[in-house]
Amino acid sequence: MSSAQDPFYIVKEEIQDSIDKLLSNFHKWERIPADSQEQQKLTKELLVGCESIEWQVDELDKAISVAARDPSWYGIDEAELDKRRRWTSTARTQVGNMKKKVVAGNELDDISTSNVNGMRRELMRMPNSHQTDRSNQYAAQDSDDFISSESDRQLLLIKQQDEELDELSASVERIGGVGLTIHEELLAQEKIIDELGMDMESTTNRLDFVQKKVGMVMKKAGAKGQLMMILFLVVLFIVLFVLVFLT
Repeated sequence: MSSAQDPFYIVKEEIQDSIDKLLSNFHKWERIPADSQEQQKLTKELLVGCESIEWQVDELDKAISVAARDPSWYGIDEAELDKRRRWTSTARTQVGNMKKKVVAGNELDDISTSNVNGMRRELMRMPNSHQTDRSNQYAAQDSDDFISSESDRQLLLIKQQDEELDELSASVERIGGVGLTIHEELLAQEKIIDELGMDMESTTNRLDFVQKKVGMVMKKAGAKGQLMMILFLVVLFIVLFVLVFLT
């Protein structure tokens, strides 16, 4: 399977674009004066962006774990799996470092667990209520399972499509072979017909030559000779008739 068709690389490109945008905002955040309203707004956006990318990388890791169970079935090898794991690890480290710098720069080292959970709920558009924490955890787990199953289903569909394309390619090759055989057979038949036409032409020429010779003989023999020849042919016919039907 090519990289353009592999779901991993499609998701990877989307995450890499998000990381690039996050880096651009991070550099902008570093240049903004501390304690300004713009910096506070950008800080919130950076933290939410880091949470989002970390969640996406975690989901990508789950897909890699699923593919690692049977790499040959997904058309990849151990080297490719290691390459994908290294990329997710690098992406997670890069985002984590940005997040730590943002938190440290704004004296958010002592941020409470409730606030962190609040940002996660905001990212996932979940209600901010302590009474629904348990149900939210179950919903998040169900969402993770759903995304994992959807990823597996997409990989299965792509695998089936590849198999169907292989079967179609084999059918086209067989049809092409049959067409080539028919073409060769037609060429052979055409050659036989040409040879038969040449034989018929040669036979026709010989028959014309014999007819001309017979005509010349008949003309030289005259009426008496023609009569004698007719009598001879009648006698020969009678003899042959007797030999065939009366003996």
